[in-house]
Amino acid sequence: MAVKKLSKDKVADALKELSKFRLIAPAKSDEVVVFSEITDPEEVCLDYGNSTVPPKKVVFPQTETLFRFVVGNPELEEKNVEEEGTTVIFGLRPCDARAMAIVDKLFSWDYEDPYYLKRRQLTTVVGMACVEPPSMNCFCTSVGGSPFGKEGLDLLLTDMGDYFAVQALTEKGEKLQETLSSHLEEAPADDEKKVEEMEAASKGKIKRSIDTQGIPEKLPGLWDNELWKKVSASCLGCGICTFLCPTCHCFDIQDEVESGEGRRARMWDSCMFSEYTVHASGHNPRPTRRERTRNRISHKYSYYPKRFEVIACVGCGRCINLCPVNIDILDILSQVVDA
Repeated sequence: MAVKKLSKDKVADALKELSKFRLIAPAKSDEVVVFSEITDPEEVCLDYGNSTVPPKKVVFPQTETLFRFVVGNPELEEKNVEEEGTTVIFGLRPCDARAMAIVDKLFSWDYEDPYYLKRRQLTTVVGMACVEPPSMNCFCTSVGGSPFGKEGLDLLLTDMGDYFAVQALTEKGEKLQETLSSHLEEAPADDEKKVEEMEAASKGKIKRSIDTQGIPEKLPGLWDNELWKKVSASCLGCGICTFLCPTCHCFDIQDEVESGEGRRARMWDSCMFSEYTVHASGHNPRPTRRERTRNRISHKYSYYPKRFEVIACVGCGRCINLCPVNIDILDILSQVVDA
């Protein structure tokens, strides 16, 4: 479909139109931007760099009940994701949309995860191009992304000043564009070319980069290298780098029972936690942060590329910006290159 125009004075009306769905959009909470379920368009904040917590929780909840049960009763009350209804994620950055596309590969690989995949099927993703890099630590172009990237998106918005250029990218996006048709106008004929020029300009403003060629093949040979001890020396094991990473997907499953009634729940976990790999025997193959740091980097930059032919990192920079002891993944990768 042709590029459309959404005037900024019509955004609130467009969001009201989308409120017929489960609408998730960036909103400010205690001065921090988070993706939340929206009931009032005035809550939405589109003038932001990037959210602290990625919107992966929309399709991969931090905690979710898989089914409920009563002890002694073989019947289960299973989770029905369809009851959550159709969801629209509005205004996320291209790196976070690309992260969903990368994680899709894992959840549809050797076993098709019905909870995750059903949510993805019911979700339409509306992205917001990065006219300016959101962070000094963005490096999306080093890992195959772009500030105007389209992977994982159904619709892309680009801030043109007093309006947004609206590009439908998939069948879902076309349907949503039709839903919003009464709020859209024909865009100027040269908008598509302008968007391409803006993308090139934005790429040129990204200050940090790493040449990832050869890193996936090199990492296995650095298993016993001293660099892991060095780069993990200051790590607190807090898990911020994994919980705030849009491609991290580790989870734990637990049964919780009280007074004969229980549930099986899935919740986020982190490979940076010491108990993550503890065996029933008590043995832990990753006993220190050295081994856990090695695993985190190797998983993203070697194991995942080997299995799925894509690096499991989108260069959003969150793990750099928010690490309490300033551990920098680009610094680690530079040491891998030089090792």
